[in-house]
Amino acid sequence: MTASQSDYLRQCSAFYRKELLDNIMPFWLKHGLDRVHGGVYTCLDRDGTLMDRTKSVWFQGRFGYVCAFAYNHIERDPDWLAASRSCLDFIEAHCIDADGQLFFSVTEDGKPVRKRRYVFSDCFAAIAMAEYAKASGDRSYADKALALFRHIRELLASGTLPPKSFLPGRSHSITMILVNVALVLRQVCDDPVLDTQVRESVHDIETYLMHPEFRCILESVNPDGSLIDTCEGRTINPGHGIETAWFLLQASERYADPHLRELGLEIFDWQYAWGWDPEYGGVINFRDCKGFPNQDYSQDMKFWWPQCETVIASLYCYRMTGDEKYLEIHRKAHDWALAHLKDPDYGEWFGYLHRDGTVAQPAKGNLFKGPFHIPRMLVIAHGLCEEILNRL
Repeated sequence: MTASQSDYLRQCSAFYRKELLDNIMPFWLKHGLDRVHGGVYTCLDRDGTLMDRTKSVWFQGRFGYVCAFAYNHIERDPDWLAASRSCLDFIEAHCIDADGQLFFSVTEDGKPVRKRRYVFSDCFAAIAMAEYAKASGDRSYADKALALFRHIRELLASGTLPPKSFLPGRSHSITMILVNVALVLRQVCDDPVLDTQVRESVHDIETYLMHPEFRCILESVNPDGSLIDTCEGRTINPGHGIETAWFLLQASERYADPHLRELGLEIFDWQYAWGWDPEYGGVINFRDCKGFPNQDYSQDMKFWWPQCETVIASLYCYRMTGDEKYLEIHRKAHDWALAHLKDPDYGEWFGYLHRDGTVAQPAKGNLFKGPFHIPRMLVIAHGLCEEILNRL
């Protein structure tokens, strides 16, 4: 590594920490944290004004996780630990239906608004419980996380969840997120079901969802992994695949498995090639594996979270290989994100951009965007920079 490269990583490391401490966490603790009912609001306008008091159950888990994660890896701030506990208390008091499955959204005081067919709310609650157990030392939350994880597996295996469509198939999104959930829980829970989940998810990713003929991961496939030759079936979500790549790189270190390492690197190379926009920069939302126009209305937009995943994944790839191409990819992703997403006037980052990088709408949150991808990226990227520098 050259002196200029090490200087660059030191600057990035310092930026990620400072951005978390001085911008992102203060914004959400000030504007999002509900100090009356508990939990967090996410529907915030550009300046933090509350637009809608409906609460995303996804984000009760996501912010609960982020606060504990930052506490464990950046600074042992008691306000962060208290915010994490507030989100967990709100989940346990209001967000779990009688059948054990979590709602998708609730009112500010916890009355059910909507329940959806999938288990992502459950997944994010599980990682919040696990990370809080690590932060607080309260073993009961590790036990709760594991019990919830087992329930997630039971729900998925039961076939009782309403289907996404009437066509049977396999989905990338739940397959990949369960790798992450299992790895987070594995830090505090010594249970073979977590290792089993990683093996099963990796098998399904490699066997069914990866398509070498298109050099991509598809978001949905037939049960046997074959292409669903429709507009929806040909969809590539570059950001999802990039996120999967760093989950697999994490798993490769957890299990000392060189095959997972090569798999993660291959997926990153494929998905980045599909996702990076050579004309305007940034990672684009959707592609069609056969090159047809994608039908999604936001297909050529640049959302916040794929940029965050690219920052993380490129640093993982560089740390694991030393290949300078990944450091250059990181530099491009980092520079583009700072130039287009960071709000210089009101704090936090924009979430929804047009293809050319101009802001499509300035709100800082809704039921889908909130305090998760950006603060998670800042914590992980800071840690990866420090690990790389410490090897010099």
